This record gives sequence, structure tokens and C-alpha cells, in this order.
Amino acid sequence: MSDALPRSSQRELRFENGTAIGMSHRWVGGQYCSILTAAGIVGCGIYDMETPAEFDQAIAIAKGTPENPLVEPEDLFDAKIVDCTPKARSHGIEIGMTGREAVELMLKAVPSVG
Repeated sequence: MSDALPRSSQRELRFENGTAIGMSHRWVGGQYCSILTAAGIVGCGIYDMETPAEFDQAIAIAKGTPENPLVEPEDLFDAKIVDCTPKARSHGIEIGMTGREAVELMLKAVPSVG
């Protein structure tokens, strides 16, 4: 039995259209990352699309490979979106755009406060 704890980190990420929270989670044999905006999430392929679509949530995912996994939120910037919920599509997100482009559209979808 290993005493290794899983690792989780988060940080603010600045974009043209605002600020989001970047998160990375790692455990023995796995990892995932995501960028959380007020409108929804741009994340890696660990996310299921069926449940968030049922709850009208905006989720866009990119997919890494075993050779090139998406581990840190910044890895999503240039990764291509491979799937998204109808709510994410309503914000203008399309398959094939970059994660950065998807985050920018989510940040524009919710007016800033203050």
C-alpha cells in the first residue's frame, strides 16, 4: 500500500475576456485537468457529455493521448475541442476550435460583474 497522496492544484488564468480557474488533479495511474469559467468548463476527455447535457450545462472537452496527456490546464490552450454540450454550442463553441478559443467564448457568455 502506498502512502502517496493524490495531487490537486488550482490557479487563476487570465484571458482576453476575463479570468478563469485552472485545475489539475493527479493520482497514481491517472490525471485530469480543466478550466472553470462562470459559464461552464473546458476540460479533458475524462468528462462525460450525457449528464451535463441533461442538466443544460456548458462543457467542452479536448482529448489527450497516452503519449501526450492533458495534465495541466495550460495543456488545454492549444488542444482541439472534440465534443461539447448543446449549451456550450449555444455560446459559439465548435468542434475543432482550441481550448483557449472555447474558454474565451465562455468568458464572453457571462457579463462581468462590477
